[in-house]
Amino acid sequence: MEKRPLGRTGIDVTSLCLGTMMYGEQIGEDLAFQQMDACLDFGINFFDTAEMYTIPPKKETQGESERIVGRWLKDRGARDRIVLATKVMGQSGFDYMRPWGSIPRLKRKDIEFAVDRSLENLQTDYIDLYQTHWPDRRVPTFGRDLKGYTHYEEDFDAILETLQVMGELKKAGKIRAFGVSNETAYGVMRHVKEAETRDLPRAASIQNAYSLLNRTFEIGLAEVAMKEDVGLLAYSALAQGELSGKYLDGETPKGSRRDWFGKADRYQTPGKEKALRGYLQVAKDFGLDPSAMAFQFVTTRPWVTSNIFGANGMDQLQTVFESLSIAWTDELNDAVNNVHVGQPNPCP
Repeated sequence: MEKRPLGRTGIDVTSLCLGTMMYGEQIGEDLAFQQMDACLDFGINFFDTAEMYTIPPKKETQGESERIVGRWLKDRGARDRIVLATKVMGQSGFDYMRPWGSIPRLKRKDIEFAVDRSLENLQTDYIDLYQTHWPDRRVPTFGRDLKGYTHYEEDFDAILETLQVMGELKKAGKIRAFGVSNETAYGVMRHVKEAETRDLPRAASIQNAYSLLNRTFEIGLAEVAMKEDVGLLAYSALAQGELSGKYLDGETPKGSRRDWFGKADRYQTPGKEKALRGYLQVAKDFGLDPSAMAFQFVTTRPWVTSNIFGANGMDQLQTVFESLSIAWTDELNDAVNNVHVGQPNPCP
């Protein structure tokens, strides 16, 4: 497994990262343990979770992903072999996430509570990469504002307070590095500016959606990632399974993400069908599994530090592993880009 630097932290992570958001309901503990064993055996050293997981989020299963990962780490004695990442949520309506009953924010009280609970769930003394799951302010992520940018004036600027708390957690040995998720170019550069001018932890990474159907990261953020060493931890390389082709013509395989969640509006846009069929044809022309091709596209981008994947079974996990054997040639790159130019970013 290729390892890449995690920003300027001195930590190296593998180019593939196991995402565990389905652990706890869609994926039970036995299968989760099998997947983590297989990833460790394959050479993957990077696991990602979050305080809100499992997905779909519910009060009854909140934190179960972290607890399953924690039990595996303890049972296998593998803590020193894994770079462990988790997240604290920004402003949201999940009022059950905090024992005092108010909605989560990226304020000192929330972050301090969340990190201690995650440490307990994960059965560890430290978290390698502690990330904000999304900004405290409203931003056009998760498919919001598909028709254009909407500006909001916020009641609280969380960035400086977040960095100050992260600095204290780092000094206390509770975290090694800090990252952001679902951020904009403005947000990343604000984090970098505050960190550099005030000697606070510098963002090591940004975890955003990125796939053949959503290359919006390349507009502004890719340049930031390259120049500022805030590499992308890409998620949703298959666009929630769309790029496998399994949902074509209205199909919904039993046990699939769509079967659990229903249709996601961000992947039902007017331009999706044309782009998707184009990428499936490219895979066919080059004799490639379409899922493996979609994964390897993401993994081979120079601004990507690691490609986060989830697998609903061991067969899907094997497809991820095999994607690394695809030689990403100029001819393949041109074919993919020709589809992109004809129907760019249908599912941002």
